[in-house]
Amino acid sequence: MRPPMSRTTDIALTAIAPAIWGSSYFVTTQFLPAHSPFVVALLRALPAGLLLMLLVRKLPPRGWIGRLLILGALNFAVFWSLLFVAAYRLPGGVAATVGAVQPLLVVFLSAVALGTQIRLGAVLSALAGIVGVALLLLGPEARLDTVGVLAGLGGALSMAVGVVLTRKWRPDVPLVTFTAWQLTAGGLLLIPVAWLAAPDWPGLSLTNLAALAWLGLIGGALTYILWFRGLARIEPAAVSLLGILSPLTAVILGWLALGEALSPVQGLGAVIVLGAVWIGQRPPGASRLSNLVQPRCGAKAATTRS
Repeated sequence: MRPPMSRTTDIALTAIAPAIWGSSYFVTTQFLPAHSPFVVALLRALPAGLLLMLLVRKLPPRGWIGRLLILGALNFAVFWSLLFVAAYRLPGGVAATVGAVQPLLVVFLSAVALGTQIRLGAVLSALAGIVGVALLLLGPEARLDTVGVLAGLGGALSMAVGVVLTRKWRPDVPLVTFTAWQLTAGGLLLIPVAWLAAPDWPGLSLTNLAALAWLGLIGGALTYILWFRGLARIEPAAVSLLGILSPLTAVILGWLALGEALSPVQGLGAVIVLGAVWIGQRPPGASRLSNLVQPRCGAKAATTRS
């Protein structure tokens, strides 16, 4: 078990990633409104990945190519593509609420792939997070679209599997190198998606380039280094729950930068989100809530080896 202060530092550093991801909607809508989201996703992942590759100057072993393509697809190409489909077909609040099921998926996927315990506290925190995000973002204009909902659920599942496999497949290389490999793989997989979605790309202004630099270097390279660092040190269920800080950050930015009003219901949702995140970061064994599933043989080592 890591010392409490060390764990607190790990959680704080990891939480920076979803907090920055919350700025993506603001940056994209304000500074890249005329560009295809698939093109933005490609220009966010591939240049950042190639830049990191130049810095680390290390190619992945041949035996790792398959795993990196899977991780690049799950964490970037498939996840971002389905996320944008959901965002196009659903109101933002509905899309974010559907995506908030990801921490709950990680709880059960971790039990299957990593042998971790399904803790009642983790399940309740994940459910509370969904409720909090719904109160924070859902409005009277909320509507459902079958394709949009399926895309949102597919994106959540893609990221959830990516979270678990990133923890399971940890090569003996620095985190910057591991991030460079995944970003580059995801960016390469996004090329045909972006080409099919927008064969004619509009020109890029200095403002557009600055926005892409933020999304790629800060919202891509830096945040995923912190995110993958957290996955190497903290339980996947706890890390995944930090992701619901992203819509909270987006709402706060809208309030501060765009003058959007906040209702009492949204305030309640924000409190629930923060409470769910706080409770969900308690280490295994810290809660008196009984486990739903007893660990299988070797599970204890899987949950404490970080």
